[in-house]
Amino acid sequence: MICELRYCNNVCITQEALCRIIGTLTNKNEELQNFLETVDNMLRGLQEESCKVMSDLEAELELLRSILEEKGAELRCIIKEEKLRKEAELQKQLSEGKVALLSSEELLNFTNQTLTITNEDEFLKAAKQIKDRVTMAPAFRLTTCPAVSENMSQFTADFSTQRAVLQRLHFLPVPGPPRIDVSSCIVHDNTITVSWQPAGEAVGNGDICESGPIDCYELEYRKTNQDGPLRAAREACWEKIHNIRETHFTLSGLKFDSQFIAVRVRARNKMAAGEFSEPIAMETRAYNFGFDAATAHAELKVQDDLVTWEPQGVKGHDHRLRGKENKNSSRSATPSPNKTSGSRAGRERFAGESYTVLGDQEMTSGCHYWELRPLADWKSFSVGVAYRSSLGRFDQLGKSAGSWCLHASQWLQSVLAVKYNNRAKALEWPLPQRIGIYCDCDNGELSFIDVEQLRLLHSFKTKFSQPLVPAFTIWCGGIAITTGLQVPSFLSNFQSTNRSLSNLLS
Repeated sequence: MICELRYCNNVCITQEALCRIIGTLTNKNEELQNFLETVDNMLRGLQEESCKVMSDLEAELELLRSILEEKGAELRCIIKEEKLRKEAELQKQLSEGKVALLSSEELLNFTNQTLTITNEDEFLKAAKQIKDRVTMAPAFRLTTCPAVSENMSQFTADFSTQRAVLQRLHFLPVPGPPRIDVSSCIVHDNTITVSWQPAGEAVGNGDICESGPIDCYELEYRKTNQDGPLRAAREACWEKIHNIRETHFTLSGLKFDSQFIAVRVRARNKMAAGEFSEPIAMETRAYNFGFDAATAHAELKVQDDLVTWEPQGVKGHDHRLRGKENKNSSRSATPSPNKTSGSRAGRERFAGESYTVLGDQEMTSGCHYWELRPLADWKSFSVGVAYRSSLGRFDQLGKSAGSWCLHASQWLQSVLAVKYNNRAKALEWPLPQRIGIYCDCDNGELSFIDVEQLRLLHSFKTKFSQPLVPAFTIWCGGIAITTGLQVPSFLSNFQSTNRSLSNLLS
């Protein structure tokens, strides 16, 4: 019995070992099959690529031959035309010379006959004729210098330079990676200017030679939250810019919703693209926030960077689904350390006639900037900042000492005013279509700018004692916000006026 148990145990162990071996062999077999398929595909690709390259080479050589034949035909035509011109000149001189020679021989015979005349009168008459004929004789008017020379050596072509060029003919090298000039790269007004230098290769004597002619450059960039190795699996995909002809490029229209933007560049010649340069990370910090859907009035619909006023009972609007809609709304902005679940504790949704929604990111220090654009069907809106804790469910912006706002309306009449602590001051400006909001928490400054006209609408000067959040009130229509913006440089042109509560009310 013991022997049988041992036998069974040994058989089981052997079977397990064999199963493991079979599994290993199966995996290895699949690996080898995949490897063979890969090699076979590479072999076929190599053959196809070689045929293509050979065909391209023959096409280039045929093009050289056709160019050489074309140039040769042009040079032959020039030589033939010059030969014909000189031949015509010499044939003309030859014909004129023969005529002059015949005339001269005839005159010479007549002169010899005149010498035999014995009668004096006849001799003088003949001598006079000879004299007149000599004066008009073509032999004396003919230039005896050839009109052209037989030398054609000026049409000898010197192909030594072309021969040397052809002897240096070689395959195009793959361009090396360019070198990004970090000191010349600039981040400014939500644009990034990247500068680089073409790659160079060291030769035997220590000189630097370019890595072949470059047709254009390709630039790629992506957003990232790290300035270290930029190879994380979850990084965003590279955005591509093609056909750059200069050694610099400016990326514009960017939203800075990450801490850094990584950039890299590669060169491309006629046939191939080289390796990318080592990517560099450029810091792109900016103020990012979205709408806090948990605070939105029940008749406000929050969707990404848009808020629209949709009163209950409007077709397609079901307030019972609003909580789910707001809960599922997403933003691409980078989470901020100021955004915490505790900051929303006890915050109830606005109600009544306070059609308000707050931002989801607090401002505790530093300078911040964002923009607002009313949608086409807007009637009334307010934009500003507030202490989150100072606003009750039914409070409106600008009605307390904890909120500051710019109010615009085109309902019944056009109104533009600033509000604070239940006091309002009208502004004598047209209603703007694009508003910039600048908040300097440290210096207690809140400014509203007409971005299209680059005009300062109003600036509050105060002292902020609590963290601030962006705040918005919408009635009829809607608004869109743009975040991820740096503080624009044009703000430096405005000299902030000290408009505190006292002069606001004056």
